[in-house]
Amino acid sequence: MPGGITGIDHVLVGVRDLTAARRAYQHMGFTVSPRGRHIGWGTANYCVMFPGNYIELLGIVDAVQFTNKLDRFLETREGLLGLAFASDDAAAAVRELAGRGIETDAPQDLKRKLELPEGEVEPAFSLVHLPPATTPGMPAFICQHLTPDLVWQSPWLDHGNGARALVSVTGVVADPGEVAFAYGRLFGTDAVWADRGQVTVETGRGRLRFTTAEGLATLYPGLPKAPAHTAPWLAGLRLAVADVNAHRRHPRCRRGALSARWGDVAAAKSRLRLRGDGRVRGRVTPPPLSWPLGRRRSGR
Repeated sequence: MPGGITGIDHVLVGVRDLTAARRAYQHMGFTVSPRGRHIGWGTANYCVMFPGNYIELLGIVDAVQFTNKLDRFLETREGLLGLAFASDDAAAAVRELAGRGIETDAPQDLKRKLELPEGEVEPAFSLVHLPPATTPGMPAFICQHLTPDLVWQSPWLDHGNGARALVSVTGVVADPGEVAFAYGRLFGTDAVWADRGQVTVETGRGRLRFTTAEGLATLYPGLPKAPAHTAPWLAGLRLAVADVNAHRRHPRCRRGALSARWGDVAAAKSRLRLRGDGRVRGRVTPPPLSWPLGRRRSGR
């Protein structure tokens, strides 16, 4: 993909109580990795790992230290607060973005102490923070994993609810058309589509979707009415499951376990759609869009 980005690496979910958040996700049938503590920062996390990406539950454990504005976010709400794009080479991504007229700071190194039963290990990362105008409606940065084997461990990839991947992130914006051009600059215009008031961005591994507050009802029918947050804000995720029937049989998926609050896991997907009460509807996921930004498909 253009810009040295290979897809969605992970999404960040801000929580006020990390322990309660871990228990809630375990209750929904997810396997949660051991706690990690960011070195030199006042934040810690638990992660829900999939083979190609993951969900990071992020909380504050020392408010005196740097929290990267998480404290300000949690003053008003919990839930989705941003995402990280994957890159195999953060420094090369900076150079490629500069060639496209997108200026960023140099990569910054970050480590966290991962609390394993056999002792602590220190996963390492190289981060590139993107200017807000580059990713409107969806705060984002680039993340290169320097020690991926410490982060992706086999026991953490198996989830009782059958979840296998994060396939898209939905953001609410005032005008989806306005954000389309910024993402066309980042990913290329062929990676951006518009249809029925919604803009979709193909990142290489996972999609971004932008809609209005009114458009959420179309994307997530049957779920409770969305809160009246001021746009822009992140509203939900789509997850793929390995086996639809097995997912439906899982005890934690029968009564809305994956139909959580807006801004958290708002729906789960694998050619299925969950109602507000957690039961599967007959409607299937629409086919992938295949026409570029600025053109309208005939008959639509």
